[in-house]
Amino acid sequence: MTNQMTHPNQATGLADILERVLDKGIVIAGDIKIQLADVELLNIKIRLLIASVDKAMEMGINWWQQDAYLSSEAKDRELEIENKALRQRLERLEAQIK
Repeated sequence: MTNQMTHPNQATGLADILERVLDKGIVIAGDIKIQLADVELLNIKIRLLIASVDKAMEMGINWWQQDAYLSSEAKDRELEIENKALRQRLERLEAQIK
């Protein structure tokens, strides 16, 4: 069994490349279409962005902040809206009973 040694320049080179990609961002895009006799059966558009969080926010991409599964603040906002709707419904029902 041979042990392959990693040269320090290789590790540094990979770290530099990763840092540049995250700093600048990279977009990979592709489309998949399935057609049968000129009838489109399926169309899938794939877009992949690889960037740091700071770079993504600089570009105006911040969907994770509104996703209740990823953000506790978004979850709290969602719960507040649901709570308000339930209170209003309860008030309407109590008014009907009186």
